[in-house]
This record gives sequence, structure tokens and C-alpha cells, in this order.
Amino acid sequence: MKQLYTRWGKNLDPKNILPEHPNPLCRREHFTILNGTWHYAITDSASRPDRWDGEILVPFSPESLLSGVNRQLQPGQYLWYGRSLPKIGTHDVEMPERTAGEETGRYLLHFGAVDQRCEVYINGHAVGSHEGGYLPFTIDITDAMNQTGENLLTVRVQDDSDTSYHARGKQKLQRGGMYYTAQSGIWQTVWMEKVPADYIRSLTIFPDLDGKKVTLRAKTEGDRPLTVRIYPPCDHVSDREDNRETGENRSGALGRQEPLVCLEGRSNEDITISLDTVCPWTCETPFLYPLTVTLGYDGDRVESYFALRTFTVEKDEQDLPRICLNHKPLFLRGVLDQGYWSDGLYTAPSDDALIFDIASIKKLGYNMLRKHCKIEPQRWYYHCDRLGMIVWQDMVNGGSSYADWYVTYLGTAFSFLKIKPKDSHRRLLSRTDERGREEFVREMKETIRLLQFHPSIAAWVIFNEGWGQFETARITELARQEDPTRLIDAASGWFDQGCGDFQSLHNYFFPMRIEPEEKRATVLSEYGGYSLIVPGHTTSEDLYGYGTYQDTASLKEAFDKRESEVRALIPQGLCASIYTQVSDIEDEVNGIFTYDREVQKLNG
Repeated sequence: MKQLYTRWGKNLDPKNILPEHPNPLCRREHFTILNGTWHYAITDSASRPDRWDGEILVPFSPESLLSGVNRQLQPGQYLWYGRSLPKIGTHDVEMPERTAGEETGRYLLHFGAVDQRCEVYINGHAVGSHEGGYLPFTIDITDAMNQTGENLLTVRVQDDSDTSYHARGKQKLQRGGMYYTAQSGIWQTVWMEKVPADYIRSLTIFPDLDGKKVTLRAKTEGDRPLTVRIYPPCDHVSDREDNRETGENRSGALGRQEPLVCLEGRSNEDITISLDTVCPWTCETPFLYPLTVTLGYDGDRVESYFALRTFTVEKDEQDLPRICLNHKPLFLRGVLDQGYWSDGLYTAPSDDALIFDIASIKKLGYNMLRKHCKIEPQRWYYHCDRLGMIVWQDMVNGGSSYADWYVTYLGTAFSFLKIKPKDSHRRLLSRTDERGREEFVREMKETIRLLQFHPSIAAWVIFNEGWGQFETARITELARQEDPTRLIDAASGWFDQGCGDFQSLHNYFFPMRIEPEEKRATVLSEYGGYSLIVPGHTTSEDLYGYGTYQDTASLKEAFDKRESEVRALIPQGLCASIYTQVSDIEDEVNGIFTYDREVQKLNG
């Protein structure tokens, strides 16, 4: 494929890659980003290589342009990473000063995501491992660290991609059509923190709009006194890292404002706080409540935020089920967002690039993004929270190789003919391996736990078009038990099993029509996908899409015609529509934007 940089990739500073704090929901003041130049090697042996193959820019996968490697990791091979950690006690590592009488702190090493399984070593000693290419993990590396001298970090990765049952999304070793380049290894930020011996291990926040309250719990190893401070809600909260988008620096605002609530409690216990000031979160006014939690008088301190909002399905005056935000019907006009970048693949070249996609789509009049078959870094959801962009979050699909003749071609026919096949055909739906089924359920629960505190997320999408689908009703109930506060799209597209909150339709080829149900909201969860090649802004010579156009005028005419057909269904009961898609991706040239985000096709 041809090389194609984004504007952010062209201006990438190798010494300052994605420097922002990776998790605004649990942010400490001091942290050290480890992104940048690492050593790498790809081997056929599990033994540590004698020498490195070269350098790689982390966190870009070796298959990506920005990594500087441009090599495909194959199943059975090993991808090795190595670098020295910043020296303890020097200006190279941003850590809090040790106070008098303080116990020795702990060093935490965080990985945003590593695809697909890895082992981590400090100074040659194994300190942890992880499996699951889309989920974060943290390792306490204190006991393996040299308090003086050098500390060497080594990571070993393997990735089966689409040759096994593991979660893989749209990755495929033989890319083409609606499947894209397989990527591997570290693809989200790596960072370190030094924390006190007893620190806040997790923070859960459960807002209740109807009850005008919020319940939180700070988990620690031992029970400790703590102080919670909740600050006045901010409409369009500024980015903590700088004044981008909103002007005021949030840390400065917290330092000057008086808290709405200052309450003492204890860790490992629920703390419920009533709120006199209730400002609901909406797309137009995305009010976020900043908060801090501090252990003891001056112990571990984290910043977070929450919002007051609720998503439900309720009947309207015509007795039709409608999706409601804060108990008011809201039509969700969305776009499918697969989160690929021409130069970074899964990894956006900068935080500004993430903001560009969200803000640009909102400026076009959309209020929702469906994050398709991928989990983004926490900062993407943070920007949706503060910019007022509703999110439908897919679970990442897995399973053995898909029977496209069944799940795609026959699936489309099933939908048109209103045939609803059962999900018990495990071979046809690529779910014969029990380990793969158990892994999907486990990772679904972990995904919900990871993202459930982002107010922008309205719905979980469990399965898409039969890819690895199984036991839909049971798994939908498991998701509901994990998070009873959100809506669930149990089966987006075909293979509907009658469960979940939506009758979820895909329609790329047929006349637009719906038959509303009694209880479930009717949504058009994929449509459109109209293709237009913009010369100089593609990476592939091939073309894939659902209707091809030769110029902007004809594309816009077809788009407007389809949009009018969709709008006509709203009075009949349609509750949401999701156009395919945000940007071109490799063969797919059906994006609103080109792959490099330089051309917005609907406006020329």
C-alpha cells in the first residue's frame, strides 16, 4: 500500500509522543510517559534476542508507518521491546517528593493496550503478563527495581491475529475489502507512576440523576480515612493538559474554586453524596462535575469527574418506544467510527487527532458515534464526555475465521426476507471453541468495567452481524447485570434473537422501511457507505463500498436522498441512524473524510 501521512503524523515529535495523562478518570499529578524510541526485534524463538533489529516509536505498532518499522508480526513469531527506565531520583522521572515519615512508595507500570498477549520483564526478571489486545493492565514493578543504577524494561509479545479465536476486531493478516491491516504489540501509551505504599487502587463513581446524588468508592489495601471534594459543574470542561478547545486550565480552576461538597469518609466503603446543584449532561451542555479524592491528610490524591444523565427507552405520545436522554426523546444521528489512521493504524498520531474526529463529526450535525469493533484509549471517551458526543460502544469481536457466505451474504438476505436464524449454529457463527466463548464473556465484562464511568456512553453493542455470535440472550443478561444503567444492542444487524433494547437493522442496499416493535426501540445501526475516491488521499489501489460515485456532487446527491428517506422514518418510530463511516480505511473509500482526514467529501 501507499504511504499516507496525516497532518499530525507529519508534525510528530519523537520525543513528545502523546504526552497527555492517559486516564483523566483517575489522574494523579505526577506521572512519567514512556512513549518514544525503544529498541525492537522480531524473532522466531522465545529466547531473548542477542541484538536488536532496530528502533521503534512506541506506542505505534510495527505494522504502522509512524513506528518506523513497517513489518508484519506473524503468528508464532515474537516481538521484543526494550528500553531503560528513567533513573529514580533524577529529573528524568516525574514523581512526587517523599515526605518525612512516609513509607517507601510503589512503582506502577501501566500499559494502555498490547496486542495480543505479552510478558513483561524488569532487569531480566518476569514481573507480569497479560492477554487481551484491547484492555489496559498495570504491574507493580517495585520489587524488581534497582533503587540506584539502571533498570531495563523488556516486553515480549505474540499475536495470533485472525488465526485464532481471540478478539481482533477488523484486523486480518490477508487484508482487503472491509477487513484491514493486522497490527500487533504496544499500541497505546505506556507510563509510570510512583504512589504511596497504600494508594487508591480504583475509584468507582455511580451518579444518580433522578435521585440527585452520587455514590463513590475508593478501593485501597487497608481501610483509610479519605476526603472527597466535588466542584461546581463545568459546561465543556477544559483539557487538563493545556488550554486546548476551552481556554481555562482545569487544574487552575480547581485550585481557585470552592468545592460544592467536602466530605470525609473511609476507603472501601460506599460514600453517597446528595447534590443541591443538578446540571444534567446533554449534547448541547455536557456538564461535568470535577472531583478529587485524597487519602488521609496529605496522602494519595486522584482527580476525576462525573456527570448526571440517564439513557432509557420510553413510550412517546403515539405509544412508540423512543430512546430518551434524561427522560426526553432524542433522535440519535450517528456515524460509524472504526478508529483507524493512515499512518498510525489503531493509534492516533496525537490527542488533537482524536479531538478532530469528534469535533468535526459534531459540527456536521451528528450527536453520536458508534465505536466499531475497537476499544479506544480513555482519552477518546474523555473528549466525548466533555464535548457532548454520545457513544455506542461495540464489544470487540473474535471467533475463528468467518463464513462470509453465511454471516454477510445470506445475513443480508435474511434481513430483507425477515428471516431470523437462531444463534445456536456455532460452526457457522465461528464459535466452536469453548475457550474463545469464555474469553469473550470475560473481556466483555472487563470492557464494561473499564468504560462504565464515562457519561457519554449510552449503549453497549454485544454482537455485530453474527461475527462470533453465541448465546445472545444469556450474554445480554450478563451485560445487563454488569451495568443496569445503559441500553444494550444485543445483535447489531442480522441474527436478532429478540433480546436487548433495540431492533437493530443494517440496510445498505434495500428501500428504507421499518416495522416498530412494542417494547424495543427501532434503530438503523448501519447504512450508507457511499464511496468516492479522492486522488492523492488513498493508500490502496482497490475500492470497496456500497455504491460508487465519481464526484462530490453525485455523492452529495445520493447522500441527501438517503438522508431524506431516513428522516421520513422518524415519525414511524425510528430512534437512531448510523451512517458508515467517519473516514476511508484502506480499500474502503466510503468515509465522510479521507483516510488522512484532509478532505471532507460531502462539502468537497
